Amino acid sequence: MRTFSTSRLGIEQGETILFSDFDVDGVMWTGDGTRQARVRVDLPSGFVEAPMVTVGLSMWDMSNDANARADVKTEDVDKDGFTIVFRTWSDTRVARVRVSWQAIGPVRDDDDWDL
Repeated sequence: MRTFSTSRLGIEQGETILFSDFDVDGVMWTGDGTRQARVRVDLPSGFVEAPMVTVGLSMWDMSNDANARADVKTEDVDKDGFTIVFRTWSDTRVARVRVSWQAIGPVRDDDDWDL
């Protein structure tokens, strides 16, 4: 369990389109083997330390010619943002992916003082 030493928490949430490869013959749609897409999400709010971030697929468009294989996670989480990483492998063909995310963490309180 992660705990925060603050009495004020903030929550940011959103959705990010990671790629749309079917209309441009991108590598996720035409390639095979191990492939990945990485997208940095900037957080506009004022987290005072790295928040806890969860991600999930909110839309995926995959070919039905092969097994659907997907791995989605976050990396490089800091108070200003994080990176969403989507991976697939083998003969899976991915047309497009949208990811929803939520960040929860400590924010500045009116009672916080800068000394």
